[in-house]
Amino acid sequence: MIEFSKVDYGYGGSPLLRGVNVSLAPGSFHFLTGPSGAGKSTFLKLCYGELLPVSGTVAVFGQDCATMGRDDIALLRRRVGVVHQDCQFLDHLSMAENVALPLTVSGQVTTGAEVKELMSWVGLARRAEALPPSMSGGERQRAALARAVIMSPDMLIADEPTGNLDWEMSLKLLTLLVELNRMGKTILVATHDLNLIRAAKPQVPARVLRIKDRKLDLAGSDL
Repeated sequence: MIEFSKVDYGYGGSPLLRGVNVSLAPGSFHFLTGPSGAGKSTFLKLCYGELLPVSGTVAVFGQDCATMGRDDIALLRRRVGVVHQDCQFLDHLSMAENVALPLTVSGQVTTGAEVKELMSWVGLARRAEALPPSMSGGERQRAALARAVIMSPDMLIADEPTGNLDWEMSLKLLTLLVELNRMGKTILVATHDLNLIRAAKPQVPARVLRIKDRKLDLAGSDL
């Protein structure tokens, strides 16, 4: 699904990632760890075409990202849902309307049933008409997850999705991610919370990618 081959990346001539070789198989579940500033967010952006490598290749769904045109990138963004650490919403729209925004932007018609179902799945059925400023951090993250999967992507990427949540809410979000993986979705989660990774052990055969000293290593055993 995603294949990195000898990938280098840096900013302003300063290397951040070097010689990255890794393959993320369809239906897999990976955690990405590493110290702050190690390049976790950069790695994620390389996965969905937001950034292109300085050298080497990143192939997503069998296509080299460097050869993708605008239409190819648009299609890629439909197949890869992304949950950002600082999830942004349009404050004048209800949460249901925010969740449905990817469908609206792509010109797809929705009766609202799928939005209602998703809001219920993330435990926000009663908050569907609420405006973003009234939502708690946990509610916003769950709404962001619903928005990321409304286009039925093949893969979900989440950048520190539990970074601002308490432990109970972190576990609820983890449960939703595990459910998506059991549905066949490929999951990649960047996190600094090792307890979250340990909590996943009895639920899913996740693997750990670790960035250290500009290198990325794949843990040799399941959690």
